[in-house]
Formats: sequence, C-alpha cells, structure tokens
Amino acid sequence: MTIAELSDISDYGGLKVTVLGLGTFGGGVGAATFLAERGAIVTVTDLRSETQLQDSVKQLADVPLAGLFLGSHPDAAVVDAQLLVVNPAVKPDCEIVERCRRDGVIITSEIGLFLHHNPAPVVAVTGSNGKSTTAALTCQMLQAHVAATGHSVWLGGNIGHSLLPSIGDIQPDDIVVLELSSFQLHALRASGFAPEVAVVTNFAPNHLDWHRTLEHYRTAKQVLLQRQLRNHMAVLPTDLDEADGWRVRGQCLRFGIQDDGEDGVFFDSGSLILRRGRIEDAVRMDQPAQIPGAHNRQNIAAAACAAWSIGADPNGFSQALANYEPLAHRLQLVAHGRGLRFYNDSLATTPESAIAALKSFSQPCVIIAGGSDKGSDLRPLAEAIQSRAVAAVLIGETASVLADHLSALTMLDGNQRPCRVHVATDFADAFSLAVAVAPQGSIVLLSPGCASFGWFKDFRDRGDRFRNLALQWLTE
Repeated sequence: MTIAELSDISDYGGLKVTVLGLGTFGGGVGAATFLAERGAIVTVTDLRSETQLQDSVKQLADVPLAGLFLGSHPDAAVVDAQLLVVNPAVKPDCEIVERCRRDGVIITSEIGLFLHHNPAPVVAVTGSNGKSTTAALTCQMLQAHVAATGHSVWLGGNIGHSLLPSIGDIQPDDIVVLELSSFQLHALRASGFAPEVAVVTNFAPNHLDWHRTLEHYRTAKQVLLQRQLRNHMAVLPTDLDEADGWRVRGQCLRFGIQDDGEDGVFFDSGSLILRRGRIEDAVRMDQPAQIPGAHNRQNIAAAACAAWSIGADPNGFSQALANYEPLAHRLQLVAHGRGLRFYNDSLATTPESAIAALKSFSQPCVIIAGGSDKGSDLRPLAEAIQSRAVAAVLIGETASVLADHLSALTMLDGNQRPCRVHVATDFADAFSLAVAVAPQGSIVLLSPGCASFGWFKDFRDRGDRFRNLALQWLTE
C-alpha cells in the first residue's frame, strides 16, 4: 500500500503501524487498541521498562500486537512501518522520527488519529497554566446545554485519557472538549486542525527543556489558531495580542477578571459580564469554595466564554459551578485535621501555577516545592514563597536553586520576614519537615512549580503519595 498522508487511508486492515511511545496517560494504549481493532498490524515501542509501564502494558493484554519492545527502540520496531503514531513526549529532533519521515512513513499522533475520525465540533483548550481546569469547567457548563438536545459532551486529550476508544459513539451533534498540550499541538502543525472554538488560557515560558526556545514553544501553542475559519471562535485572555503572533483568523472573544469593555466574558464583582456586539448580560456568579483563587476566577471566565460562544445558556453556569468537583492534583483539598489542611496541587509544574496557588490562601502556608528542571526561571517562585509562605520544604533537582534564591532574598529584605527553608532528602522527609514546622490553622501545600521526573513516576504519583502521607499522619 502506498499512502501519502493520513487522509489517504480508508482501511487500516493490513496496515503496518508502529506506536512510538506507549506512555502512561492512555494515548499509546488508545491508539494501539483502536488500530488493532481495525485490522492494523501494530507494533509498540517505548524506552521505558515494563516495570515503569506496567499499568499500560496490562491494558494491552488482550490487544493482538505484532511486537512490543520496551527499554529500547530497536530497528525491528519500525522496519517496513507505513504509519508512525508518535507519543507527544517524543522530542522534535528524535532520530527515529526523522528517519521514518525520510523513508516516506506517514507521521501522526493519537490526537491526530482522533481528529481524523471525529465527527463532532471541537472546543480546544491550551495554555501554559489552567488548561485542565478550564477544559473540565467548559465541559461542566456544556452538560446542561447538550442534555436538553439529547446529545453528549466528551472530554479528553491531555487531561488524561484517550477518546479514540469512544470514537464510534461520538455523534455529529455532540461536542468534544479537548485539552491540548504544546507537545500535542506541535504534532498537529501540518494536520489542518481548525477547532470550532480555540481557547488559550494564558502564555508563559514552559517546557523549554523540550522546545529549546520560547519561540518554538509559542509557535506550538499558536497552532490552535492558525487554520481557524471566519465562523470559528478564538477565546483569548486580554493580554494576548497580534503583536506577539497571536493572530486571530476567526471571531475573537476576550476573558478576564476585570471588565475592560471588550467583547467577551469577565468575572467582575461576583457576576459574569457577557458581551458580544450589542448584546450584553450579567449573570450572578459566586466562586465556589472548592476552586479558590484569582487564577480560578480567570479559568471560570475562560470556560464560560467558551461554553457561551458555542451556544450554552449562561443562566445555567452558576449551578454547573456549584456541582463542579475539582480535578485531582489541581489545588485539591485531600485531608484536614489536627489543625492543618492539606492541598494537593501536584499538577502545578510551572512557577506561575505554584505562585497562583500561594495567592489562593490567606492562612499561613507551608509549601513543598521543587522537582525536575524544565528550564524555567525559578526566581519569581522564590519571591512568592518569601512573601507568602511561613516555611518552604524544597525537593528534587531544583531544591538547591530555590534555596539559593530564597537565601539571597532574605539578605535583601534585611531578614524582616524570613521564610524558614528546609531541603528534604526524600519525599517522606519533605512531608515530615512540612508538618513539623506548620503552625496550627495553616495550610500544607504541595505545589512544586517543577516537573516530577526523578523522585516520582509522574505528577499523579507525586500527588497520591502526598495524599497518602497526609491521611497516614492524621491517624497517627
């Protein structure tokens, strides 16, 4: 079979496919299962070991595979491949991907496969911070809207599970909400992807260890807007403009926590202000206690703007928020007792996310921060810790960098409000140090501001261990 691009494939039967990167978030499993069920000859390969990928490997137990290579990418994994499905974490300069491209192999991704088959309109959400919460909130606000029509809302993408196994159930009048990372968008740059609604929550430097440059990272995010049509909608924060390359080809609505008079949705003084052309409305909207902080008001405004732009009735948004259950690892209250409250914000893998978490609380706060280095500037996080935390317990590769920043800041302010700083030897030590220095009535906050690599399998493992340690401490 000779194929030039994914759109040329009408039948996967007998097609030789390699899934490059099984991963732990479901995309590799979803792609392999989807293709094998349609008769493709599927090989899966990943650099990680079977032990590291045991949950994903278990899910493939009943999937007929031509080969499963773990711990390396041998030549046998890609020989004669006609289609290569690349995991988003695979770096752009991967030699295997480049070799396959030179050999005429079609390159796609799990999200690319899904979009190729998806019949429903898409609300796509990206951003440096807040995209998971915004996507989930958008889905929640759309539920009542589609329920009245007898259709469904589907939530997937980077939020943690593949929608490929459900593709046969998705109807043209349903709505799909996708959270998309910069890695996933980079893989879609030549796909023609044009979501009916594109949401950008914000933009700040991130993943520079993968993208290498800020411009490469920004260009990946902007894939979301590049091929939209005039009848499509771009939902952007007020501080993104065309001067930085955020060119809007469709219609534009803005969002924020201050009404600046533009068309869009603004969370202002306990109400949502909705404005488009000559239409303006205000809907009473109290911020639920389970999603605290100014950054979550911003996320609520973004989600409301996205849902409103695709037809949802804003009068239902308040009830949708009241029913919203926070996503795991996103500023999630996981335990309380013995005078302390424990918040798991393990998904805060950027300094900006951790800073936003610190700003969410008025109570004294002990923060556990640090992790793997993604190339981010950690000084702003140190400044926020110095000004808002009573103590910091630092972990992982970036612990020494954060400690140095905090030491310098303490010297600069004349030691007027020193933040007690401890460097942990492991995560159990970090938790013990945090509860030992936390005053009664305070918050113990896991908000690392860095990636989880090194001490943990992923951010979920980090957050689960924090929750388990908190629950264990409460029973001691």
